[in-house]
Amino acid sequence: MKIVVVGPGAFGIKHLDGLKNIESAEVVGLVGRDAAKTQAVADEYAIPHVYTSLEEALESDADAVILCTPTQMHAAQAIACMKAGKHVQVEIPLADSWEDAQEVLKVQEETGKVCMVGHTRRFNPSHQYVHNKITAGELNIQQMDVQTYFFRRKNINAKGEPRSWTDHLLWHHAAHTVDLFAYQAGSKVVKANAIQGPIHPELGIAMDMSIQLLAENGAMCTLSLSFNNDGPLGTFFRYICDNGTYIARYDDLVDGRENAIDVSQVDVSMNGIELQDREFVAAINEGREPNSSVAQVFDCYRVLYELEQQLNAQ
Repeated sequence: MKIVVVGPGAFGIKHLDGLKNIESAEVVGLVGRDAAKTQAVADEYAIPHVYTSLEEALESDADAVILCTPTQMHAAQAIACMKAGKHVQVEIPLADSWEDAQEVLKVQEETGKVCMVGHTRRFNPSHQYVHNKITAGELNIQQMDVQTYFFRRKNINAKGEPRSWTDHLLWHHAAHTVDLFAYQAGSKVVKANAIQGPIHPELGIAMDMSIQLLAENGAMCTLSLSFNNDGPLGTFFRYICDNGTYIARYDDLVDGRENAIDVSQVDVSMNGIELQDREFVAAINEGREPNSSVAQVFDCYRVLYELEQQLNAQ
């Protein structure tokens, strides 16, 4: 399968590292605004073609596109890919507005192309371990307590490099947890509340946010997000269940007493991004809907929209 990766930044590199382990995947093109930087990455990964625009890449014979671009571009680029006859995986978030999310789903239904969203937490072995126990009927979630913490008072990316666009706690980082909570609880979010701290004078975004979620089956989630936390970067999930407690830190898992749990046999890799890409490639090859398809994660964006309405009214 011929794949074009769009965006040679921090997450584009993560996808390239994952894709090189998938035998049926061939990265044939890399798209970036800076031709020299993009060429350097392409040379490192032996990618034959470099483009400076998505439009140019969409004229190629590639089967699929993986979008690792600024949030504000995701919806329009995903739509352009599908209309050009390409399957698409768009990094989280799908969109930064409810209207755009609706339009992406509409185009997916019209074209029939695979459209998958990078909700990586569904694929991390740590979260898969918990999900497998839930689907086996061994436990149910009572409450999730989640902390998403970064120290990002300047506009930098995951590699600490200057970023050309502004990240967002609600539409990007909260999307991971809102979707994962409903996915793991196996129940729709029916109530959501949010408050946020002051707007940063330069970045124009809230640096601190608190969110509460209630699922139809009674499960609860509390999510704290901050760009002000001076400490370990990332998101840490505590699953409080009827039959045990688990704490997930990316691909690692411990129980409620910090005893390590071996998740190395949960899937074929310990790399959540690689597993996400494997699902994308497999879904295309098998002609099926992928886990984390736009249809499956769509309700997450309804919740984010409702939370945005609350925050705008404060």
